[in-house]
Amino acid sequence: MAPAGDPQALGQLLRARRERLVPGDVGLPAGVRRRTTGLRREEVASLANLSTTYYTFLEQGRPVRPSDQVLDALASALRMSRAERRYLQVLARGRDSVVSPAAGMPEPAERVDQRVVDLVQRLDPSPTLVKGRRWDVLASNPSARELFTDWEALPAGERNLVRWMFTAGRPRDVYMEWEAEARAMLGRFRLAAARYPDDPDFGALIDELQHHSEQFRAWWPDQDVADMGSGSKKLCHPTLGPTDYTHVVLHLADNPEQTLVTYSATGTPPSAAPRTGRGRPPRTTAGNRPVAWHERASVLTPRHRGVFAPMAVPGPHRAHLRRCVPGRHRSVDRHRLQADPPAVGVRTG
Repeated sequence: MAPAGDPQALGQLLRARRERLVPGDVGLPAGVRRRTTGLRREEVASLANLSTTYYTFLEQGRPVRPSDQVLDALASALRMSRAERRYLQVLARGRDSVVSPAAGMPEPAERVDQRVVDLVQRLDPSPTLVKGRRWDVLASNPSARELFTDWEALPAGERNLVRWMFTAGRPRDVYMEWEAEARAMLGRFRLAAARYPDDPDFGALIDELQHHSEQFRAWWPDQDVADMGSGSKKLCHPTLGPTDYTHVVLHLADNPEQTLVTYSATGTPPSAAPRTGRGRPPRTTAGNRPVAWHERASVLTPRHRGVFAPMAVPGPHRAHLRRCVPGRHRSVDRHRLQADPPAVGVRTG
């Protein structure tokens, strides 16, 4: 019986991880005259308590079916992370508890439940979106479209987070640590794609990205994977400027392959979150004076309970601030901001 996973990709992963290790990483002597990059096959086989022939078959992509014990031993021998262990299992076993369509047939078109769409809208002004199994954006609220891009204005085939990240210009302005974020997104996307090795939609997207993105083309063969989870990001909001965000990732119970992601500005209460649109009140200071753009871009840090003291725009963010803040702010001298930062005192409670 043919393996349920992807033996070729499994072999590529094993080889990539073997070549990254050196003998000292696994407690082996360095030796002399090593003609291979990384560990030798026989060294990995010995660490995993396998025969060299069997390990060679795995790395060559032969149609063998390694047991769970063998996969665990290989993951330990190759010092794999939790995400890499999961990826190894997916490549060896295929999808668990999911009925795959016939090889070469696309998955059914994804639909998001209207109740989920309503929830996404209610979470505004917290930027929130729902992405599908292929990282297509299925729903988003106005704040998410303001922060990232207007997904609804894009053609249906272009509403994809990975495609946007690697082929559009705006992500490099939004993500202040673009390379690290792009690599992490690619690792998560790879783990998702491994669950659909025969889906032509995934294959078409990967082919498109390899053709149009130099970074994708260079990084895809590295076999890097990453877990999806909550965390924090440094993003450049078009109104607030450089802002630290926390984000929460939730899998929908009725469709676990769809994921809701919602963002919150760090240290910002819901009432002070960025809001746009007709009829919404402008931001004001404690003295009921409208907050100027450069004051919104300042970072407020709690010094003690109930008091927020001013802090200047951090140095690494100044050049980015000039680039990401919309037109009328571009003429402001960033060096003037550095020499004479605005003081903002906001007292609560």
